[in-house]
Amino acid sequence: MSTFVSQERLTQAIDAVVREAGERNPGGDPEKVEMQIVLKTPDVLDKRPLKVCVLGDQQHCEEARGLDVPCMDVEALEKLNKSCKLVKKLAKKYDAFLASESIIKQIPRLLGPGLNKAGKFPSPLSHQESLSQKIEEMNAGVKCEPQRELRVSLLVGRSDMDADELTRSMCESVVNLQALLKRECRDVRPLQMQAQSGTPQRLY
Repeated sequence: MSTFVSQERLTQAIDAVVREAGERNPGGDPEKVEMQIVLKTPDVLDKRPLKVCVLGDQQHCEEARGLDVPCMDVEALEKLNKSCKLVKKLAKKYDAFLASESIIKQIPRLLGPGLNKAGKFPSPLSHQESLSQKIEEMNAGVKCEPQRELRVSLLVGRSDMDADELTRSMCESVVNLQALLKRECRDVRPLQMQAQSGTPQRLY
């Protein structure tokens, strides 16, 4: 999870959003759930493409090399030997990480808590997804509306998704947004989530 949103607060917010949506429209169409944020200055978003590293199985590493995207397989991760210094250096080198579904559960064993502490725990990557498209989505996922204050809105799910799915989607969105921020949480005013006609739930 991000370094500036607590898991407890996120769980409370998701429960409230889903409960309110169900009460407003029982048995009806699910509502969209968005992450909303106000940034302090209009220049806090870094326009450079994200530097993404793939922690992949053989197939994903081959796909990454074909796209000239940095990648590491399990053998390369094992060579870091859970070294705090090396994992910290890895986290600093890239803005975000993608990990094959078969590898993502091994990340804590292979690397320890370093990526999580840096707010850069990998997003899952399946073989049903296109790597190039996934990276494009990570770069293009933020909609900006230039105003006096920069307001950002990002679709993270639907009110009929289970709590684990919404939590995973929200975590990925916060981490990806944090990678785009030049000064991380110092740029953030309110960060909240909301179903389309519900009460905003503040996260930070």
